[in-house]
Amino acid sequence: MFFSIMSGRSMHSILVGLFCLAIASAICCSSVGSSYFIRRCLESERHALLQFKQDLVDDSNALASWENMKDCCKWRGIACNNQTGHVTTLDFSFSYDPYLNSTEVPLRGEMSPSLLELRYLSYLDLSYNDFGGMIIPKFIGSLSQLKELKLADANFSGPVPPQLGNLSNLHTLDLSWNELVSSESIEWLSHLSSLRYLNMSDVDLSKVVNWPQSLSKLTSLIELQLLVCRLPDVNLRSLSFINSSTSLQVLDLSSNSLNSSVFHWIANVSNNFVNIQLSSNLLKGPIPDVFTSMLSLVALDLSYNQLEGGIPEGFQNLCSLESLTLLSNSLSENIIDSIKTLSCAENTLETLNLRENQFWGSLPNLKRFSKLRELDLSSNQLNGSLPESVGQLSSLEQLFLSENSLTGVITESHFLNLSRLQMLSLSDNRFSINLSSDWNPPFQLSGALDMSGYKLGPAFPKWILTQTNLTRLYLSNAGLSGLLPNKFWDLCSGLVYLNLSMNQIHGKVPNLSTTSLFRVDLSSNLLSGAVPSIPRRLSRLDLSKNLFSGPPSSLCTTLTLPPSNLYALDLSENLLSGELPNCWIQFQNLEQLNLGRNKLSGMIPSSLGSIQGIAVLRLNRNNFSGELPSLENCTSLVMVDLGDNNLSGKIPTWIGQSLIDLTILHLRSNEFNGSIPSSLCGLAAIHVLDLSHNNISGGLPHCFNNISVLAINSLYSTFIMELVWKGIEIEFGKNLLGMRSIDISSNYLIGEIPQSIESMTELISLNLSRNYLTGKLPENFGNMKMLESLDLSRNQISGKIPASFSRLNFLGVLDVSHNHLSGRIPLSTQLQSFNASAYMANLGLCGPPLTQICPGDGTAQDDGITRGSDTDNKEHDTDGLISLGFFISTALGFVTGFWVVCGSLLLKSSRRYAYFKFLDDSRDWVYVKTAAHRAKMERRLQRWMVMSFWHGV
Repeated sequence: MFFSIMSGRSMHSILVGLFCLAIASAICCSSVGSSYFIRRCLESERHALLQFKQDLVDDSNALASWENMKDCCKWRGIACNNQTGHVTTLDFSFSYDPYLNSTEVPLRGEMSPSLLELRYLSYLDLSYNDFGGMIIPKFIGSLSQLKELKLADANFSGPVPPQLGNLSNLHTLDLSWNELVSSESIEWLSHLSSLRYLNMSDVDLSKVVNWPQSLSKLTSLIELQLLVCRLPDVNLRSLSFINSSTSLQVLDLSSNSLNSSVFHWIANVSNNFVNIQLSSNLLKGPIPDVFTSMLSLVALDLSYNQLEGGIPEGFQNLCSLESLTLLSNSLSENIIDSIKTLSCAENTLETLNLRENQFWGSLPNLKRFSKLRELDLSSNQLNGSLPESVGQLSSLEQLFLSENSLTGVITESHFLNLSRLQMLSLSDNRFSINLSSDWNPPFQLSGALDMSGYKLGPAFPKWILTQTNLTRLYLSNAGLSGLLPNKFWDLCSGLVYLNLSMNQIHGKVPNLSTTSLFRVDLSSNLLSGAVPSIPRRLSRLDLSKNLFSGPPSSLCTTLTLPPSNLYALDLSENLLSGELPNCWIQFQNLEQLNLGRNKLSGMIPSSLGSIQGIAVLRLNRNNFSGELPSLENCTSLVMVDLGDNNLSGKIPTWIGQSLIDLTILHLRSNEFNGSIPSSLCGLAAIHVLDLSHNNISGGLPHCFNNISVLAINSLYSTFIMELVWKGIEIEFGKNLLGMRSIDISSNYLIGEIPQSIESMTELISLNLSRNYLTGKLPENFGNMKMLESLDLSRNQISGKIPASFSRLNFLGVLDVSHNHLSGRIPLSTQLQSFNASAYMANLGLCGPPLTQICPGDGTAQDDGITRGSDTDNKEHDTDGLISLGFFISTALGFVTGFWVVCGSLLLKSSRRYAYFKFLDDSRDWVYVKTAAHRAKMERRLQRWMVMSFWHGV
């Protein structure tokens, strides 16, 4: 019984003990549970995030998780502190990556001040979104816990708020690639004492004169990027960091306007540089020795400057150098000496880019540069053969040697160990290629292959067909002929760039719509058939100078989706016929369209006028008819070439009103009628105006002086156009940049040449021939001193050739024949150098180079100082008409005929007009003869005095 009682009490005690233990455990757990229990986000911060989302436009529904989950810590782009539950990270850079083929589009909208509720936010990244050009809100400066602020490429604009200087904990600040501008001071940066990374690329700092001093206070800075900041050109030689920072390792000041004094400034900033980028500045002269002590330097980029000389000897100390980029300068040195200077980096150098300089000499043995991955020596003056030791660079991935004078034979030995090679460019040298047809390359190129200019054909090289990972293939002028193998078109499925121009390839082009091609150039071949369908992502297509035929309807009918990326289309010089389809509204990104030299007919489609961004429109040498459709919405047009068609109607007034950037207007050989609209005087940037061979009537506009023939920066340097120059049709390429020409010949123009034409002082060619122009030439015609070609022939121009013509010193072509010009041709070296045919059929014109002698010329002789007999002197006393009898006869004739003549003049106006014209001509003739007689009398007096002196002696 005792045992039973004790057992009951024991059980009770155990139960009580367990209960107490449970309570104790609960109390204990409540006090230490925060060490492993995850808190949810706070309701206030969740509400603030939803408020922030309301001001955004989420076209891709990238923030769908914000609607499906209650816990904001699990939302996309949000991170919280595990202990407190406070939101610490807001990262929206995920929404769009411009370097990837992302299906998502940027978030749009505005920044809500509800972010101020996130008091513990330490990371804010809104990069690659679209905030519609709004100003960066000042309230961001109140997020005091921020350590990283990234607003890159988010379409902010306006001034940078100095309130950002309140973010004292900030160690990363990225404001790059927006449309921001800074005030005259960036002193607010000096308050960010913890800043280690600063990127303000593309922020306009042009007014910040003290930028070096302000940056000098960032003594913790490790990386500084100020690309394209329009930094003001200050004398950096006299400046240095106030507290010279030894922490700065990465410096990028590319694409500013800095002069060579920046080298001195850099030398005083830090000796611990690892990466220096100074490309696209105004650096001149030799590369200084400021880099000699930078023993940690790994990468240096001085490309796109005006540097001269060679690589400094101090580079022998740069034993850690991995990348040296000096492309596009004026450096000139024996390449052997350059490579020798880099010998200390032979175990580290990976990239050597000396492209577009003037390095010369033969390539040395590069075998000891065992880690070299990229070697670019293109566009220099290298000669000699390519050493086979190049084939031993087993790490080489990119080899560019194009545009030199290298010679010798390229064999398989040059590629023996290049198993990692991805890009190869050997074009525009003097190599001969000797690769066997069954060669199996050790490499698999995944980038570009450029062997243009070498005889690789006639058959397409089989070894190229093995390079299935190629993205760019350039085989222009490679001696290829015949049909391309079917396997080649399989290769195209992965190609992005393809150039097979200037070969003799024939056959048809298959459907390309399923390929990845971005740019295609198959021009100057013998390809035939219909125009192939266009891949959607294609940006440039050149099929010119082939045998493509039929209507170009495939541009529209075979497309399921419009080629939204296409900006250049050239189908010129083919056999295309029929009418153009009216579907151009779907080519909204098209900038250049060339369909010239075909057999197209019908009216020009009106939908061409819907391509607002088009800059070049060429439909010349076809059979288009009817009136010109409205292109007044195509305000970006720079060149319009509609010459040699059958277009009719009046020249539209909108050309001069809407197309204010027009540089070339070519309407030659059509059937345009009516007068020249005065609105054409609004074409202030015009270079070539050709309205010749039409049915244009009326007078020349008196406002031509408004055509200032100025700008050349809007002119496309790739234009190739045929112009009638100095009487011959010539194809102009780059020389078109300097052309300034007006041609309105072979029309029905009437009236006088307006006086205002004298002010067109930059004009190089003027052709007004074969019209019905009348009146006199402007007196100051010679102000157009740049004229090289002038044709005023076959008009009804009268009067004298102005004396100012003698100032036209650059004339190479002159034709004023078949007019009613009169008087003496002005004397000048240039005007007398032309053949007499330039002045023929002007009955009143005289003087060299014409054989017609002007009145008073050819009889008077310069006797000089002659010692002769009295008989000789007497023989020279007579002077033809000029004698005493001449003057007596003239007086009697005047008295006798005065009333007889005047009577008839009073009665008949036509006689009066003819008589006074005769008097004008007679007055000129008498003046010349009298002046000649006076000069002769003075010479005789001088001779008499001299002879008297000699007799006296």
